Amino acid sequence: MKQISYRTKGVCSRQIDIETDGDRIVSVKFIGGCAGNTQGVSALIVGMTVDEAIERLSGIRCGFKATSCPDQLAKALTELKKNA
Repeated sequence: MKQISYRTKGVCSRQIDIETDGDRIVSVKFIGGCAGNTQGVSALIVGMTVDEAIERLSGIRCGFKATSCPDQLAKALTELKKNA
């Protein structure tokens, strides 16, 4: 099991806590942000591979922001991979 607490940048959520087992995502919890959206993303991503999640979520924007909570999740997963 690997875990990471990632401090987000440029979005409403403050932190994302992620747990993986091998290359599969076991749990994701956003601290702050739009509760319904972050809970939905968290539920949908469980069981997905880290690489698939990064591919699907990278580059998603929130309104006029250059990033979004899903994009920040992809950045967190990329960091988790680098520190593996």
